[in-house]
Amino acid sequence: MALPIRPTLQAVRKFAVAQAQCRFYSAPTDGSIPAAKQRFVSNEGIYPKGFVVGSAHAGVKPSNTTRDDVAIVASEELCAAATFFTKNKFAAPPVTVSRNIVRKRKGSGLQGVVINSGCANAVTGKDGFADALSMSRAMDDLFGGQTESDGQIQGNDDASLGRSLVMSTGVIGQRLPIDKILSTIPKIKSKLGSSHEHWLSVAKAVMTTDTFPKLVSRQFTLPSDPNTTYTLAGFSKGAGMIHPNMATMLSVICTDVRILPAQLQEAGKDAVNESFNSITIDGDTSTNDSLAIFANGAATPPSSNGIEEFKGPDFKHFRKELKALAADLAKLVVLDGEGATKFVTIRVKAASVADGRIVGRSIAVSPLVKTALYGKDANWGRILCAIGNVRNPVIDPSSVSVSFDIPGTKSGHLSLVEKGRPQLPIDEAVAKQILDEEAVTINVDLISDSSVEGFYSTVWTCDLSHEYITINGDYRT
Repeated sequence: MALPIRPTLQAVRKFAVAQAQCRFYSAPTDGSIPAAKQRFVSNEGIYPKGFVVGSAHAGVKPSNTTRDDVAIVASEELCAAATFFTKNKFAAPPVTVSRNIVRKRKGSGLQGVVINSGCANAVTGKDGFADALSMSRAMDDLFGGQTESDGQIQGNDDASLGRSLVMSTGVIGQRLPIDKILSTIPKIKSKLGSSHEHWLSVAKAVMTTDTFPKLVSRQFTLPSDPNTTYTLAGFSKGAGMIHPNMATMLSVICTDVRILPAQLQEAGKDAVNESFNSITIDGDTSTNDSLAIFANGAATPPSSNGIEEFKGPDFKHFRKELKALAADLAKLVVLDGEGATKFVTIRVKAASVADGRIVGRSIAVSPLVKTALYGKDANWGRILCAIGNVRNPVIDPSSVSVSFDIPGTKSGHLSLVEKGRPQLPIDEAVAKQILDEEAVTINVDLISDSSVEGFYSTVWTCDLSHEYITINGDYRT
């Protein structure tokens, strides 16, 4: 009888390393898009007039030898901008530089944004600020530099004030290879364009642990002028370190509507609250989270007096369109959550939208809830614990109801808890059917009186898998 061959210690170690490097839900090492994620990638799009975009390879991260990692989005004419940034105390230099430019220019007279991936330029001190400023100025130079009257028009006495915002994403605490980036920015000029391929290349260039580029566009008309078509388009990057307080990591949205900066900021704030601030992947807010919305008015008819200030129905409709596009981008970020296998919608009925959002976030960031969903375990006790951990608003346990939507039905749901009472026995067969799906919806009702209308809030999140640990365990290597 032959004895079994015992593997050597070296062979065991090699097998362990191979297993550790086997990623099922993360981006393939060759840069291709996983088959399961290809359906989320736009194959076509219509983009706003007067904007050009492009990208090139600089090699910001030494391991990146071929992929584009520097990108530009620019308006051909100076435009208005609304911006939203991270609340993290260690906000990166690109965030501070961009915030200062928009504040001093009062949201107008902006050219666009230059972005690099592979290095966040965060926690890099004065050198990091100098690098961010040099990127802004390099893009200004690309489009003719700043004129003397430019600052005067904005009421600024700062002659060095730039017109281009800066965004960076990647590893924290490392200096940018700034010489590589500055030598690459001029090369992008010959690659600028407005086609779908140009926009897709930029969406790819800003990726880090993302598995697919996140790009969406939509067209609309305004009630006062149904004969003129306007366009919104945007891209986002983000797969980890995602949590409310400007949770998108990086995003850029452009439109050819003409609108005052103050109104663009107002519409943007509304859109952000119901999109990027309603998602979470792992409960960590980044040092670099930034969203810029640019509006250049290029689609305004020449014969028109222009839309300097939206009135009534026009402004309401624009806000609706912007909110819808932002929500689409935010959902794509969650669909690409690091290691995620499920897209989870948490819908909460509460006394206010703010109360519902707090409860929804508590459920969404709970590792126990997220791992139960990954394990396809209808462990409603973990959901209740996450709800009960909320201190404000005050929650009455006897008023809480929890259920899962049943897929394939319009209104069917599996009741787990009804007004504080568990609905036993749980139909495990139906629970398995629900949790076998890629999309799961959790419903929470905090109001015991069914006659009270209440307010609904929605938070989008994902599950937490073994793969999340693998991706983040060797992020820098």
